[in-house]
Amino acid sequence: MGIQINGQVDTVTSTTSGGSVKVTPATINATGLSTFSGGIQITGGTIAGVSTAGITTAYIGSINDGPISGARNRIINGDMRIDQRNAGASVTAGSAYTLDRWNVDRVWAGSTITIQRSTTVPVGFTNSLLATVSTGAAVAAASYFSIQQYVEGFNFSDLGFGAAGASSFTVSFWVRSSVTGTYGIGFRNSAFDLSYWTTYTVNSANTWEQKSVTIPGATSGTWYTDNSYGINLIFSLGCGSTNKAASNNAWNSGGKLGAVGQTDLIATTGATFYITGVQLEAGSVATPFERRSFGQELALCQRYYYREIVGSAGAPLGQNAFATSATSARIVGKFPVSLRVRPTALEQTGTAADYAIFTGGTTRNCSAVPTFNDATTESWFVTATVASGQTTGHGGSAVGNTSTTYLAWSVEL
Repeated sequence: MGIQINGQVDTVTSTTSGGSVKVTPATINATGLSTFSGGIQITGGTIAGVSTAGITTAYIGSINDGPISGARNRIINGDMRIDQRNAGASVTAGSAYTLDRWNVDRVWAGSTITIQRSTTVPVGFTNSLLATVSTGAAVAAASYFSIQQYVEGFNFSDLGFGAAGASSFTVSFWVRSSVTGTYGIGFRNSAFDLSYWTTYTVNSANTWEQKSVTIPGATSGTWYTDNSYGINLIFSLGCGSTNKAASNNAWNSGGKLGAVGQTDLIATTGATFYITGVQLEAGSVATPFERRSFGQELALCQRYYYREIVGSAGAPLGQNAFATSATSARIVGKFPVSLRVRPTALEQTGTAADYAIFTGGTTRNCSAVPTFNDATTESWFVTATVASGQTTGHGGSAVGNTSTTYLAWSVEL
């Protein structure tokens, strides 16, 4: 249903839902169009002095009831560029984070799977996540293997889950696998007591294919809208009967980990699975992948995991250090972005020989790896020890003795 106007239009203030305004030769003053949610079809006439003769065009104020550009994609590192932990190295998959924001969850006896950032990609991308089944194993009832991302509640709250009128959302992605068939994709709430599973099909082996699924809003269940996690996106590569959904294409009770009828890729030795371009957005239409700068994407990842790495032997670690005794020093620093929550632990390279403290004009190798003291969401400090020789109160710096020396803090969901 629409409105057809012939002649001069000075101001358009009408609002419709899914309708349109059709203007036949006219001049349009665009004042008021910002609130219009349908479209404008123009045959002839001008817009702001630009001839539109023979052109049918549309004014678009939003996509899927959200902004045209920026903040459409709720997935972080969906194009798999950021890999602070492993810098592209292959790692054996346990139940842990691999590429930034991407978690592996598994219970799969007898099989070995590696995860790695890859440069095998579809056109328009530079990286993908690669899962390789080094050793496959039969699917036990309680077995499962999935690649997941937990979406923070702040980034999902506008969909209104848990109440009447909850919005649908669409997930789109590129996938390539050596094993064709039906694959499961699912979603869970934070209580793990409500989940939705559906499927997509890999039609051709070792060929990039773009997929999308649309999920109806959940009108019940617990859905956090703060810095806890709002929804769990799951790509299942294998699941036994115990953890499969009761049925596909419906919100069901239980935090299930696989779809009915899905392919168990990780039972096949040598199988490969690549994924990239993952986007989760409000509405029922898969729009083009939202491109963010590398710096933006890195900062988004650093809200959940930050690694302070030296990069070259002898380079500073942290912003400064000072001696608190003859054998102890405090290293302090500031996070580049505010962390999701206050961290409570420290990750670091494994030997004392990786670290040294420079105070009073002398560099002293550490006698133990630095230990966590405290941190806020904005800054941190750790304690390092040396054998002897420092003067209390002397300032200086911490340095890394190897190029791979690092300190890291994780506040993943």
